[in-house]
Amino acid sequence: MSADLIQFFTTNWLGQAIVILAQCLAVTVPLLVAVAYMTYVDRKVWASIQLRRGPNVVGPFGLLQPFADGLKLVLKETIVPSSANAILFIIAPMITFMTALVAWAVVPFDDGWVIADINVGILYLFAISSLGVYGIIIAGWASNSKYAFLGALRSAAQMVSYEVSIGFVLITVLLCVGSLNLSDVVVAQSGWFWNWFFLPLLPMFVIFFVSALAETNRTPFDLPMSEAELVAGFHTEYSAMTFGLFFLGEYANMILLSALGAILFLGGWMSPVPYAPFIYVPGVVWFALKIAFLLFVFSWTKGTLPRYRYDQLMRLGWKVFLPVSLGWVVLTAAVLQFGGWVPKL
Repeated sequence: MSADLIQFFTTNWLGQAIVILAQCLAVTVPLLVAVAYMTYVDRKVWASIQLRRGPNVVGPFGLLQPFADGLKLVLKETIVPSSANAILFIIAPMITFMTALVAWAVVPFDDGWVIADINVGILYLFAISSLGVYGIIIAGWASNSKYAFLGALRSAAQMVSYEVSIGFVLITVLLCVGSLNLSDVVVAQSGWFWNWFFLPLLPMFVIFFVSALAETNRTPFDLPMSEAELVAGFHTEYSAMTFGLFFLGEYANMILLSALGAILFLGGWMSPVPYAPFIYVPGVVWFALKIAFLLFVFSWTKGTLPRYRYDQLMRLGWKVFLPVSLGWVVLTAAVLQFGGWVPKL
């Protein structure tokens, strides 16, 4: 019986489709729950920084607040402006949300725990993250509003500017690993925590994290949504669940970039100490803890730093991060070549 089941799920097209669907659900459902509770954690962290209580009414300790917010968005009416392009107006938030989800196909949660363990995982992530900007541009244009359009233009310029720096960060890591496979990146950091890439590549880790803040339009780089100038930026005209999809997409992208940071610089699912009792903790738990730490820093910066001016944002991306990251790529390649540490393919 078991042999027949194994054959069905490995050779039959229907069985393979069921396996793929189950894998997708196993990733998507916990991710959506994590996105919901990230909004709760975000608000709690801001409240602590500002000496407030934060959400504490709906459910014990306010733990049901994300579900109350979700229910409110689902039950509200979706209003499409009369002068907007209705089809593109509705499609735009779907694009933003879907690109945030499909990127998780190549993210390894533990050794062998990955939907698609492809050899170009880093390139796939880079390509998918670049597609997210289309949802924002379409939203700004389809809204037929000056505020939304200006917010979309700001967001597009910001994301393109900082993706260049993230690209050089990825090149630096793959020079040290010799592979574009994300599982290989984690395996290359096995052992003690000082083998993790955040120590030898510390400037690139800082550039990656700051660029991640800009990519996700988070403070201090939330200029596309600056309420003092653009009301709410590219989602000014959105309401109900269409606004909710933008909101979910932003938080899903935050979790995705935190996962990518944990894989590239913090050893992924690896334990910081390769001895008992640390090695008894499942790898997926270590991975979740590292993501949680980076997400906490996301919230911490939002509650602490003031917003940049737009010229400061662009100057940081093009005149600071770009030359520093490019120089670090050259330095890394030189050290690996002349030190005899070039990874064997």
